[in-house]
Amino acid sequence: MPRLKEWEELTIADNFIFQRVMQNKELCKTLIEKILKRKIKEIYLPELEKIIDVDATQRSVRLDLYVKTDDDIIIDIEMQTTDNPAGELPKRARYYQGMIDLNTLIKGDDFEELKESYVIFICSFDPFDSGRIIYTFNNICQEDKRIKLKDRATKIFINAKGEKGEIDDEFKGFLDYLIGNAAKGNFAEAVMRETERVKLHKETRLEYMTYLMELNHERRKAYKEGEAIGEARGEAKERLNSIRNFIKATKWSIDKAMEALEIPVNERDTYKAKILGGGALT
Repeated sequence: MPRLKEWEELTIADNFIFQRVMQNKELCKTLIEKILKRKIKEIYLPELEKIIDVDATQRSVRLDLYVKTDDDIIIDIEMQTTDNPAGELPKRARYYQGMIDLNTLIKGDDFEELKESYVIFICSFDPFDSGRIIYTFNNICQEDKRIKLKDRATKIFINAKGEKGEIDDEFKGFLDYLIGNAAKGNFAEAVMRETERVKLHKETRLEYMTYLMELNHERRKAYKEGEAIGEARGEAKERLNSIRNFIKATKWSIDKAMEALEIPVNERDTYKAKILGGGALT
């Protein structure tokens, strides 16, 4: 489990700071234009950590930076500094895009109402180990690569350390700044100044400290619950061994042994199944 950073350690590569910096609409708009390589007239105020909870029975999703444009394009931008197990990021991108679509149609719109959407991961590492700066994915026909599905859904992965591919110097300067190098170029310098402004904002610092305390509380709670589960499993294993040893010593039946050992009635079927099956409790 990664260590939680102190306020002074945070940089633009950390979700909390990245999200607050991108509340500056001009910076956010410029970043999107550089990634998509297209002009955007206007964006609505970016939503931080937008939660999409389509159904109480389904897993909800928390999107880092959720942006809508004036021409109805939906963009989710995720900052990713941890290299997860192979295949996890593409699957997350698939899930996020599906949830965005479900959220769009939740009001009963027709499929024709699905918006053009982008799920973008900005990574401080190479998610595909090919050295490219940008990896863009659209659905195409495997039998004839000239045929595109045109479902208006795009997934983009950006490798801040990449070398292959053409991007402008301003975007390159931003990616270099993202991985800890000096800010070079107008855009990177503007992001740096906004980052410094955010870091000096007392209310934002207090917000982060509150968030940190809540996160620490949740971690401690999860740790204690894990310990309790571990202890329960340990006790169950000891009981299973006791029943087996008792049967071996007395030659009694399983039921009679559990009765003598006062094993709770609601647990006896589980122990009996394990003994008869020769397995261990998990």
